[in-house]
Amino acid sequence: MGWVVMSERELNRVEVLAQVDDGRLSVDNASNMLDLTRRQIFRLLKRYRQDGASAIRHKARGKPPNNRIHHAKRDYALNLIKESYADFGPTLAAEMLAEHHGFKVSRETVRKWMQEDGIWLSRKQRRTFHQPRLRRECFG
Repeated sequence: MGWVVMSERELNRVEVLAQVDDGRLSVDNASNMLDLTRRQIFRLLKRYRQDGASAIRHKARGKPPNNRIHHAKRDYALNLIKESYADFGPTLAAEMLAEHHGFKVSRETVRKWMQEDGIWLSRKQRRTFHQPRLRRECFG
């Protein structure tokens, strides 16, 4: 068996379930420690006994999210922004995409895409620095 990557929370769950499995800890105490119901503890304990510690880790780890936007849609939106809305900010660009092209995507997603593509710079990055002027010479 190879390495299993787990979070701190999952490791804590494995330790508590091992103690419950050995009989050193009651199910009620385990449910209080993990802030779960008795039913959830029994469900986790069943999986722990069947497949070991690796069964406790989250099943979706390493998989792409279900709500991701396809790269083709991203490229289409960026092409529309470059052609028609290159001088717009992300909020207005997202509104125009939704209004004129029927492409609904959040303003934050558009902002992230525009920053990655180099179309949009944050206010901090756009800031220009002025060279300080030397003080005038005066008597006294």
